[in-house]
Amino acid sequence: MKLVEHFQHGLDAPICLTWELTYACNLSCVHCLSSSGRRDPRELSTEECKAVIDELQRLQVFYVNIGGGEPTIRPDFWELVDYAVAHNVGVKFSTNGVRITPERARWLAGTDYVDVQLSLDGATAEVNDYVRGPGSFNTTMRAMENLRDAGFKDFKISVVMTRHNVGQLDEFKRIADEYGAQLRITRLRPSGRGADTWDELHPTADQQLKLYEWLIDHGENVLTGDSFFHLNALGSTPLPGLNLCGAGRVVCLIDPIGDVYACPFAIHDEFLAGNVRDEGGFTSVWRTSELFERLRAPQTGGACTSCSAYDSCQGGCMAAKFFTGLPLDGPDPECVKGNGERALALVGGGSEKPKPDKDHSKPNRTKRVGVSIGWGPPEPDRLPDRACDTSPLAGFRP
Repeated sequence: MKLVEHFQHGLDAPICLTWELTYACNLSCVHCLSSSGRRDPRELSTEECKAVIDELQRLQVFYVNIGGGEPTIRPDFWELVDYAVAHNVGVKFSTNGVRITPERARWLAGTDYVDVQLSLDGATAEVNDYVRGPGSFNTTMRAMENLRDAGFKDFKISVVMTRHNVGQLDEFKRIADEYGAQLRITRLRPSGRGADTWDELHPTADQQLKLYEWLIDHGENVLTGDSFFHLNALGSTPLPGLNLCGAGRVVCLIDPIGDVYACPFAIHDEFLAGNVRDEGGFTSVWRTSELFERLRAPQTGGACTSCSAYDSCQGGCMAAKFFTGLPLDGPDPECVKGNGERALALVGGGSEKPKPDKDHSKPNRTKRVGVSIGWGPPEPDRLPDRACDTSPLAGFRP
């Protein structure tokens, strides 16, 4: 049996999981998957988090991909990182870098089994701050300088691809090389606040082709988190990765209150499998959840199986289909054969698109974050936005 075929039926433990430690965040990234902003008072306590880490150690999980909100806001964040490393659970945490001070960068450089992923959605402040908020570009660049100066090698620069930054791919790669980092690009999903901005931000068909060609020509050392397997239908050369939706099979997400979802990009009750506070904890949810069992069963592929490109793209992304109102066994909304566009034209005729049902945005949040000209360094008590684009398969190559 091929490795990917084995993954289709699920594993005894996830290859890795995404863990949103908090929804607290001071800015409002316009494509934030979890609509972060306000802390949920039901957050797992320090001891509950440590109990989850103990379970992950017993399950032999490779590493945990920590995000949020801005995870470093939690007062116990560094304590939890220390605890995970001491219990043989590697940590990759996503941040905009606001608390990556020179001192913390040196601490990180001397810590084994920890990786840092900095979010940057524009190679210039104008493009980045339009999406992530005023001042966030400068904050991330300072964090890069601190990590580089501390000798931290191969930290990740994570970019959510939008129609505003596809043309900056070469510049993103140059920035990564300059700072001794590794570039990681990921797909925009219509989840969380991204549901409101997806129509405006997701790359055009021409840009999808340019992205695919750029990855074929320049992507040997660029990570994708297996985000773009729907682009494989564009050519005979496949992009590296699983070419598989891993939801509930090899990946999942734990949110700040312990709810376990099948997919980091589908935080919705339709994909809620259980809670780590339930009897049996995370292990029971992963191994016995009715939802996960359904996802691990053989999938029909629906109408997509008649497409000549089905073996290349496997029907695309479950979350992208769900939040655009398409059937889960239908085409990806960004299907490069145009099937998604035709399917989207039918949405709304008989049913409403599902709406994200979790919103932790601040009450005074506006729809659009404007670009501030001449914005200085962020105030000390204003923590810029979280990394909204975590993927538990980032960097994994079968």
